[in-house]
Amino acid sequence: MTSKTTDTTPPDHPTPHQQAAIEVNTVTASDITASLKAGFSDFLARPVMSSFFGLFYAVFGILFVWCLVWLGKIWMIIPAMVGFPLVAPFAAAGLYEMSRRLQKGESFSWSDILTVMARQSKREMGWMAFVTLFVFWVWMYQIRLWLAIIMQDASFSSFDGFLNAVFFTPEGWTFLAIGTGAGAILSAVLFSVTVVAMPMLLDREIDFVTAMLTSVRVVTENPVTMLTWAAIISVTMLLSLALAFLGLIFTLPILGHTTWHLYQRAVSTAEA
Repeated sequence: MTSKTTDTTPPDHPTPHQQAAIEVNTVTASDITASLKAGFSDFLARPVMSSFFGLFYAVFGILFVWCLVWLGKIWMIIPAMVGFPLVAPFAAAGLYEMSRRLQKGESFSWSDILTVMARQSKREMGWMAFVTLFVFWVWMYQIRLWLAIIMQDASFSSFDGFLNAVFFTPEGWTFLAIGTGAGAILSAVLFSVTVVAMPMLLDREIDFVTAMLTSVRVVTENPVTMLTWAAIISVTMLLSLALAFLGLIFTLPILGHTTWHLYQRAVSTAEA
């Protein structure tokens, strides 16, 4: 297939069409189903390239956990694994670009996809990366805080000792209850502000605040459907992590491609 363009990054100055009002659509369960089918189709169209992003994310996760063990930060392993999916939307930027080009019928090379983030340097994607990493930092910090307050006398010298203290003591149960509640709130906030914001920033010349507000509107106007999508992502990611991160090689790209198509169904430009 002959490429229609060598660089399809939107221009630095938005056109009148790009400045048009953003419209949030009604999203149903059938949209999730259709998006999943389209996402799987994108994965099959370029399986090696798609799997590369999943492999990179999985290897990074494995190395991250290994570093925690090497540094003796045993208590951070489970919180890190649970919070690790929080940064997935940013990690999937290349997958959004692949789906965008496949949807337009454009050919692309490895360099086109691997440099997508570099081509966003003059735009707003970096701010969304900051938001994502900041929430992850808050997640890890609040876990450390609750451990210090609730389980101050517990020993975390080994992974087995940490598991025993968390799952088989009253203090551990209290920590799990509070940590789960706090984590659910942080996850809900990050999901709400990023679920369509990341692909939207890649697709349009808009500021990151507008992208986040639009993402929140999609969630608040379609609460049941988007909660279902959040549950699908959470369960899929956690099961993938349980398989020593290796499940991410397949699940991350499919979820990334699906997110692009769901964004396309959720957000449109209002006609003048």
